Amino acid sequence: MATIYSLLLGILSFSLCFSPAIKNAVLSNRATPGESRFWEAGPINGQIGRIYLSSEREQRNKLIQIATAELGVSEEGGDNQGQRVGEYLGYVGLGMGYEWCAAFASWCYGQAGFGAPRSAWSPALFPKARRYAAPDIRKGRFKSADLFAIYSGELQRIHHVGLVKAVDGALIISIEGNSHDRVESRRRPLSTIYAMANWVE
Repeated sequence: MATIYSLLLGILSFSLCFSPAIKNAVLSNRATPGESRFWEAGPINGQIGRIYLSSEREQRNKLIQIATAELGVSEEGGDNQGQRVGEYLGYVGLGMGYEWCAAFASWCYGQAGFGAPRSAWSPALFPKARRYAAPDIRKGRFKSADLFAIYSGELQRIHHVGLVKAVDGALIISIEGNSHDRVESRRRPLSTIYAMANWVE
C-alpha cells in the first residue's frame, strides 16, 4: 500500500512540475516593507504563489552587511564628487554634486531588494507612518538597519540620515554616508537623535 501511495505521489509531483500552468508561470523576485523577501509566481489557476526566502532578521543583517562593505568610501575630486558617490546619487536620479547621506541609505536598501526608501531628500525618509514614537526611541525600541535622523535648527528640518548598526547603552553605533565626506561608522548619543524610521517591517 505504501508503495502504491509513493508511486501516486510521484506521478502527481511530476504532473505539477510539467503542467502548462507551472511552465507558464511568471516568477518575480520581490521584497516589500512588512514582508519577508519572496519569489512570486503567478498566475497559477488564478492564484499567486509565494516562496519566502528570508526573515526580517536576515533582511536587517543583509542591510548592515551591505552598508558595512561601503565603509571607507570617500569623496574624490571635490565636494559630493567621486565614482562611488555618483553611484549612490544615481540611484535616486541625481548626478554628482548633491549631498548624499539619504542617497547612500536609499542605495543600501535598494541593494538589499527594497523598492523604498528612494530619495536624496533626508526628510522624505521619515514619513509619519514609518517613524517610531518618541518614547520608543528613548527606550531603545528600534532595530538594526533602522534609519536615524539628525535635525538642523538652522535649516529647521532633518538634514542628515544614517543606518543604525547597533545600540550601546545610551549610544547608537551608526553607518552613515556623507559624514566627514565619507562613509563611516560613528557613535552618537541617543539624545541627539531626532527621529527613527522602520522601512523593513
